[in-house]
Amino acid sequence: MANGIKHNDCRNFAPVDVAKGICRVKNELIFIDGEPCEKFEMLPKCKNCSNFINVDKDDIGTCKGFKDDYWSFGENIAVTCEAYQIKCQN
Repeated sequence: MANGIKHNDCRNFAPVDVAKGICRVKNELIFIDGEPCEKFEMLPKCKNCSNFINVDKDDIGTCKGFKDDYWSFGENIAVTCEAYQIKCQN
């Protein structure tokens, strides 16, 4: 997988169970950990936020986007998070 990006990192992914989901663009059943397609649109998640720091081996880190620091999972969806700021990709 390129840069660890998977189908479930895409806004067009609708989960069905723990292993698969449906691509809303292609209307096909796909596996969560498969390579995303050319229609990939990044889903805001804590792991993609510049405020998500000090990540450990279990993908738990600290959010520095608020007055107080909070721990968070990297896979948490941050669509409605007011502190979310996408990381710059090198």
